[in-house]
Formats: sequence, C-alpha cells, structure tokens
Amino acid sequence: MIELSLIGMGMGNPDHITRQGVAALNAADLILVPRKGADKADLADVRSQLCKELLTNPATRMVPFDMPVRDSADPDYQGGVNRWHDAIALLWLAAIKTHLPQGGRLALLVWGDPSLYDSTLRIAARLGQQLPLRVSVVPGITALQALTAAHAMALNEINAPVVITTGRHLRDHGWPPQASTVAVMLDGQCSFQHMSPEGITIWWGAYLGMPQQICISGPLAEVSGQILAQREAARAAHGWIMDTYLLRKSSVSIN
Repeated sequence: MIELSLIGMGMGNPDHITRQGVAALNAADLILVPRKGADKADLADVRSQLCKELLTNPATRMVPFDMPVRDSADPDYQGGVNRWHDAIALLWLAAIKTHLPQGGRLALLVWGDPSLYDSTLRIAARLGQQLPLRVSVVPGITALQALTAAHAMALNEINAPVVITTGRHLRDHGWPPQASTVAVMLDGQCSFQHMSPEGITIWWGAYLGMPQQICISGPLAEVSGQILAQREAARAAHGWIMDTYLLRKSSVSIN
C-alpha cells in the first residue's frame, strides 16, 4: 500500500504551508521533487528549499524526477493533456518501484492547492489503477487567496457572482455571462490583452507571497501594457513566472 499525501505549498513561501502540511511532510518516507528543465530549475529549488526548512525527520528522503514536456502545439488539447498526465503517472510509478518497493508513505508538494486548477489528483487516479493507493489531500494557500490578500481586497462584490476560469477559456469564449468578477488561472498568454478593456479593472500578481512579488492593479486600458512588460522582464530574470489575476467589469448586470 502506498499512502500518498498531496500537500498544498501555496506560492512557495514556507509560511503558506499549514501545520498539517508540515506534519505530512515529516511523516513521509519519500518526497518526489519534479524538475522541469534547466531554464526552470528555480521551481525545483523552491520545493527543495521548503523541504530543507520544514523537514525534521532525517529518515525522509527527497528524490527528484524529470517532468515530461507537454506538446503545447498539439491541436488536440484535451488529448495532449491526458497523454502528458499518463507520462507523469508512469514516472511516479517508476520512482515508487525503485524507492518504495515494499510500500510506504509518499508526498508531493503542490503549488497553490491540489483542489483548485491542478491536475495532481487526476494523475494520482491513474496511479491508483496500477497499485494499492490511498490518497490524502492537505489544503494550502490558493493563488486566489494570495492574490486578494496582496491587493487587500475581497474576491467578490456584495451579492455578486464570481467565475473562476482559464486564460484559454476567456480568450476563446469571452466574458462569462452574469459574472461580476472573473478570476483567471493558468494564463501564460495574458488573455486580457485580447479583450475590450472598457469598464474593466484588473488586479494582477506574480510570485505572490515571495520576496520577488509583483502586484499591479488599475483600469485594464491603463495598466495592460505595464503588466505585459513587467511579466516579460520577470520571466527573463527568473526563468519562470507564476501569476494570476482578477477582472471586474463594472457594467455587468447581475439582475
């Protein structure tokens, strides 16, 4: 039996991991640390540094593995993502057979929270088809919590709906009907730049809760260019960027 703990690590700040998460890390026999290539080495370094700061159990081992690269040009988006998840599950399985052949406790740190726009649970479900598996989730600080905290704002307006969506969906389908506020996740293409900015305010943040945190807010028409420039510069400087944003459209009727 493999007992798999998926631990929300917030935005990478050790203070974003709950006491329950710290306990789950220290209870693990093995922690898998994904690597995404030399240009994103900082991502693995953040996980490794978190473990070094929070681990007190000398028996817990950290083992890196190289993440497969998803073909972003694949016209079959859904199928491409599923094939990518299949490949990741096989790497997990290989690591388990090598390092936990008799079973044990496995942990993975998940950016933000495993339950919100993350596929780790879907990958774990594939693993469960190959071996006896029990999965537990330790929630962490989500990107949306970190974003609203950084801007000292509430997620919603009074009695108004919020839609959480992806950049791809916003780009392909436009503003969600009846939404007063739109929270956008997984948007590497900055889809807000393809919208008519009239009446829209944006609250954008990157590296939330980290020393390199960047926050920009204001009318979309006025700050869109600034966000694009700062995002490009930060990505070049660090080799990676994780960002998210809220859009609020004052002219939306919710009646």
